[in-house]
Amino acid sequence: MNERNRNRVDKGSRWLIGRLNDTPLARLPMPRLQPHRQLLRVDTQGTGYEWQATGENPQFLLTRGLPLPGWQMLEVGMQHDQPSVAVKLYLDTGRGFSEAQSIYLPLKSGRVTKRLFYVPRRLKALRFDPMGHEGRFTLTHLRIAWLSHWFAHDRLAHRLTNMHHQWRCLGKSEVLPALKREASEQGIHWRSLALAHYESTFERRTARYSYLTWLKGRRRLSAEHVQRVIEKLPRRPLISVLVPVFNPRIEWLRECLNSVLAQHYPHWQLCIADDASSDPAVREVLAEYAERDTRIQLVYRQKNGHICAASNSALALAEGEFVALLDHDDCLSPHALFHVAEALHRYPDAGLLYSDEDKLNEAGERFDPHFKPQWNPDLLLAQNYISHLGVYRTGLVREAGGLREGFEGSHDHDLTLRVSERLTPEQIVHIPHVLYHWRAGEGSTALQSDEKDYTTRAGVAAVREHVQAQVPGAEVVEGHFPNTYRVRWPLPERAPLVSLLIPTRDRVEILKPCVDAILERTDYPHLEVLILDNQSSCTATLDYMRDVSSRDDRVRVLRWNEPFNYSAINNYGALYARGEILGLVNNDIEPIHPEWLDEMVRQVCRPGIGCVGAKLYYPNDTIQHGGVILGLGGVAGHAHRFFPRDAAGYCGRLKLVQNLSAVTAACLLVRKAVFEEVGGLNEEHLTIALNDVDLCLKVREAGYRNLWTPYAELYHHESVSRGADDSSAKRARANGEADYMRRTWGRELDNDPAYNPNLTLVHEDFSLR
Repeated sequence: MNERNRNRVDKGSRWLIGRLNDTPLARLPMPRLQPHRQLLRVDTQGTGYEWQATGENPQFLLTRGLPLPGWQMLEVGMQHDQPSVAVKLYLDTGRGFSEAQSIYLPLKSGRVTKRLFYVPRRLKALRFDPMGHEGRFTLTHLRIAWLSHWFAHDRLAHRLTNMHHQWRCLGKSEVLPALKREASEQGIHWRSLALAHYESTFERRTARYSYLTWLKGRRRLSAEHVQRVIEKLPRRPLISVLVPVFNPRIEWLRECLNSVLAQHYPHWQLCIADDASSDPAVREVLAEYAERDTRIQLVYRQKNGHICAASNSALALAEGEFVALLDHDDCLSPHALFHVAEALHRYPDAGLLYSDEDKLNEAGERFDPHFKPQWNPDLLLAQNYISHLGVYRTGLVREAGGLREGFEGSHDHDLTLRVSERLTPEQIVHIPHVLYHWRAGEGSTALQSDEKDYTTRAGVAAVREHVQAQVPGAEVVEGHFPNTYRVRWPLPERAPLVSLLIPTRDRVEILKPCVDAILERTDYPHLEVLILDNQSSCTATLDYMRDVSSRDDRVRVLRWNEPFNYSAINNYGALYARGEILGLVNNDIEPIHPEWLDEMVRQVCRPGIGCVGAKLYYPNDTIQHGGVILGLGGVAGHAHRFFPRDAAGYCGRLKLVQNLSAVTAACLLVRKAVFEEVGGLNEEHLTIALNDVDLCLKVREAGYRNLWTPYAELYHHESVSRGADDSSAKRARANGEADYMRRTWGRELDNDPAYNPNLTLVHEDFSLR
């Protein structure tokens, strides 16, 4: 930009427009946006917010002081009363406002969010839409910054290599040449292609994103394609669908039965057991369908025995190698049994298969999808996440005794637990498609789980029997929500010593609250605290370490007189740790309740468990760490970050113990023998960050399950002592560590078994991909 243009822009604009290297040229106030429609200014003293959006299309306008053509960076910060918000910026270059020239940006709660965009020609006006629904908000930060070409290209390449599946295998320097080659082959300008790829990384999938809209964009398999695949399957097993029936609404019963008749996979048997329904219309409908198709088998029970007895009567009719459970008012997807047969082709030894699911409202509309992880045994103890569609090898169901009377309401959970005991993890297969639709009618479990509190009692009994058969001292109690459970595993007779390793350097104002809180707010009786001092020179810090180690014999101070290397410091501490259990703990952690370490030790002492992570909050009581999801942002990210402290999370997962691929070393426990077995933390390639993810993946590769528990709660003042990666040297180091993780664990990072391929890898909120 020449000097004449720069002067004109600075005089006519209240936006920040400057070259962005590490420091902008100037910092100017936010623009004075003019409310255009569906916006009211409100009393900030009464509400805490400045604006009220009164409809689904609130708009601000700006017609003066507009950015010039070229690369720009949009920066937005907003406080709001919504679960999530995405803003849009519309550009009028002479043809009015249109979606074709709009910039979409989902905001990260509590943070300024940024994205590139390109102004192709001189602007006539800008329109800023702060949200797409009613709500209250205050704009805390709004700025556009002009970028030099080299900086914009660097940021573009950086995001594509981190966020876009096509470019993850390339280095940043390779992206632009590859884009230009591809654009040349397509006969378009490379910038158009680059912007299209860049735009796709800002997925339009906030927590409020319409599931129905998402469904409309899904590719549908044609009946012809499905038939061709079926004909090529070398094995086409018979699948018996078990339907216990008792006085359903007739129209829903018909829809249920029709969903079986509509299956593209023809090798099915429908086994219906009427449990002495008192409505004569039920018998009429069942007889009608039995006459319609010879694959339908029907038995009428003389006495009502409830769902388990009726299901067993249906099971007695089953001739198939596999059985699928279907409630009398629910529906199968037309592709349900096809996907099951396809999965059995790929996993012929499978004994239990399950799919994703959603719900049907009174109007027959689909909503509330549940996209599930792969086999997750600890999550299954906390919640019947497998549920529907559940498909079981028939022989295993009969061997296990069928569905057990007395467990009504949680009978499928009980069955899943008993069948899974007879299988290896490789024989339990998740099918990542929505194949089952729960009917959320009045009085149904799908609509309101607490309408049937007996289901929770039955679930507690099922989980208790399952875990006590393995560990007699285990206790099972109800969880935070209906149909969720907590297992309290026993401690060993001799409580193992836990060595908490706390690297630090100076910053006594951070270290002292951390160590004092651990010593004062920890009930677990057998611990030692190893302060790993990395060349502290602050007198107050040295005095504190000397004082605390002299007055409390649980504290030792070890000196590390080398350049800061988080992995090396903790490996050094592990050499001198006396405990059977190591705790990797940041120096900015503060326990909230005294049971935190007791809970983590109970988990980590279990033979099959590797690393155990805690639930961490920012000081403002939002979630900092709810476990690590692989692939988020290119390598890994924290699940549910910035959610409110009391939020349930996706399908309740913020309140449930579960297996995760990785947890943060800000507060991580692992048995010392396991830590040594996998070689500890990676000192050579991961000196600062991602070493915990690498450690967890090595532990998982060694055959252990990593676990996250919400019952160990602590505050985490994230990275306050180390600082942010805000210099070119720090960014280069962070990029190098990310590149190492992609090279080493690329396949694992793209396929997190604790997540679901239908969920986003851009945001941390489990929204739709």
